[in-house]
Amino acid sequence: MIRHENPVHAGSPPLDEGAPHRSSPVTKIVLVMLLLAAIGGTYLLVRTRSRAAASAAATAASAAANRVIPVLTAPVEQRDVPVWLEGLGNVSAFYTVTVKPQVGGQIVNVAFKEGEHVKKGDLLMQIDPRPFAIALQSAQAALARDNATLKNGQVNADRYKTLADQKLIAVQQYTDQAAVVAQLDAQAQADQAQIASAQLNLTYARITSPIDGVTGVRLVDPGNLVQPSDTTGLVVVTQLDPIAVLFTLPQDDLPSITEGMADGPLTVEARSRDGDTTLAEGKLTVIDNQINQATSTVRLKAIFANPKQVLWPNQFVKARLHIATRKSAIVVPAAVIQHGPNGTFAYVVGPDMTAGMRPVTVAGLQGEEALVSKGLQPGETVVVEGQAQLRPGSRVATKPAAAAGPAAAGAPAASANPAGSTQQHGQAPAAPGSPEAPPREAPAAPGGKP
Repeated sequence: MIRHENPVHAGSPPLDEGAPHRSSPVTKIVLVMLLLAAIGGTYLLVRTRSRAAASAAATAASAAANRVIPVLTAPVEQRDVPVWLEGLGNVSAFYTVTVKPQVGGQIVNVAFKEGEHVKKGDLLMQIDPRPFAIALQSAQAALARDNATLKNGQVNADRYKTLADQKLIAVQQYTDQAAVVAQLDAQAQADQAQIASAQLNLTYARITSPIDGVTGVRLVDPGNLVQPSDTTGLVVVTQLDPIAVLFTLPQDDLPSITEGMADGPLTVEARSRDGDTTLAEGKLTVIDNQINQATSTVRLKAIFANPKQVLWPNQFVKARLHIATRKSAIVVPAAVIQHGPNGTFAYVVGPDMTAGMRPVTVAGLQGEEALVSKGLQPGETVVVEGQAQLRPGSRVATKPAAAAGPAAAGAPAASANPAGSTQQHGQAPAAPGSPEAPPREAPAAPGGKP
């Protein structure tokens, strides 16, 4: 019986063992068409989005370029500018005297009121004068007694001299009497010194003001016993008119100060601590003879007339020293000056009402004004407030800074100086267009996405 290794079921077609398994051509065509459709759709989507983004960017750029930015402006001025140096100082009394007793005794009278203006020689206190009056009377009595003894001794000396000339007595008796007369004369002179001392003590018992000034708080009450050795005085008298102000400036300012003093006394203004109110005006009188190495500052002293007593001892003030006047200086508000990676610059408004960035060189600052040595010309218009929104070529709507009204006047320093809070912490604001400059948000395109 014959076996077939590969039996075939009845009714099935014969198998072709050598034929490969192949996909249908229709399937391949469908797959290719789907792939081409996906690629085309992706291309169309990317192209549509790119065109939309470009259109939105162009619309935003056009809107930003056409947007008018409101700013505050000021004209560039040319005028004489006084140069001031500012430093902190304190008021010091021209004279300060702690009145102490020069003799001991009991205080029997206080003749002044605390805080009262007194003149030199006015009675302040009275120490019991009776012991000193008695001492004076005793010294006067001793002088009278010794003068009488001296007179008698002088008469005896004259008599002895006559007898000695006649050889009736020994010469030694005359010379002994002459010595006695000299001793009596010395004793009389000592009595006169005692009288002068007693008179002086009697004068010291009457305590008077040594200067013109204002009395302070009474330190000793009537009835107390005082002695010259007491460490506490009786009262402190201070002279307030004139009055002195001691202040310090950096040692780097010393050459300009000495140069200014060579032309005459320099004017000093004493201002309130906030610098808004001028209290008095005086003259610089002393430059200290050494520099403080710990602080690298030099101390100066100015004298002020103080008839209204607006200055008071130990009061803190802001001292402003006028050292020179710069002729025909270019002046702009200090807020005009901006800082960037390439140095200082300012925005200048052109005739076409667009803002241009211009490099400037600052010669110095004087309060709220900046002195510009290069970059600006008199009569030009510069931006005082609103620089943070500007770019070179930005269109602007100007308004004079002086007409800003109370809102601008009461604005904080950060708004007056558009450098922002970073400048207040010692950092310079980034220039527009620099990598540090904060990006501006582009406005949305009409009907589109930003």
